[in-house]
Amino acid sequence: MSAEVAGVAEETRVLVVEDDRGIAESLVRGLRQAGYAVEGVGTGRAALSAPSADVVLLDLGLPDIDGVEVCRRLRARSDAVIIAVTARGEEADRVVALDEGADDYLVKPFGLAELLARIRAVLRRRRPAEPEILRHGPLALDLRTRQVSVGGHVVALTPKEFAILECLAADPGRVVSRQQILDRAWDAHWYGPTKVVDVHIAALRRKLAVPGLIETVYGHGFRLGAVQESRERS
Repeated sequence: MSAEVAGVAEETRVLVVEDDRGIAESLVRGLRQAGYAVEGVGTGRAALSAPSADVVLLDLGLPDIDGVEVCRRLRARSDAVIIAVTARGEEADRVVALDEGADDYLVKPFGLAELLARIRAVLRRRRPAEPEILRHGPLALDLRTRQVSVGGHVVALTPKEFAILECLAADPGRVVSRQQILDRAWDAHWYGPTKVVDVHIAALRRKLAVPGLIETVYGHGFRLGAVQESRERS
């Protein structure tokens, strides 16, 4: 599997809008090899009637509708990434395309590697930021300050206790095995017994003092259970 497939390419749909058949076939082939789901069309009308895509690679020199107009119409109805592609490299052309909703601009000729890099960069910018605070019922983990609170009251945890709780809170309800917790919270070369996790889980339960928050799933591991959204602490 290519690095592209393992990254942002996975399940990303690309629409190639290009009237030059040779260029279109080359782009479609290269993008598919990189792991993208690709459809190619050769006119502006076909682009406007095509199924929705995550990325639109839009040639501005189309035979039926001006590419800038296609860009304007696509942007009015979609938040897809639009990368304008043209042989015209003047600054004024770039400005017009960007003003009409294009996210980036590529001048022909260009290499596939540059195109893939541009797609990755724009998708990264569009990707929602990772949450800095994980919440589950009265529990809140601030990933930036490494602080934990229950019902608004700060609870002091050791670095390993925080790492275990972060592992569980990243996907509440999912069972996390002892080995997965060890891999996340301990040194990669830890060869001790997995039961050491149980000692830290017991300490977490004692410190957090929320009945049912950390559940043991016998034979499998641990998970965060359903708890009340608010709780008074003395």
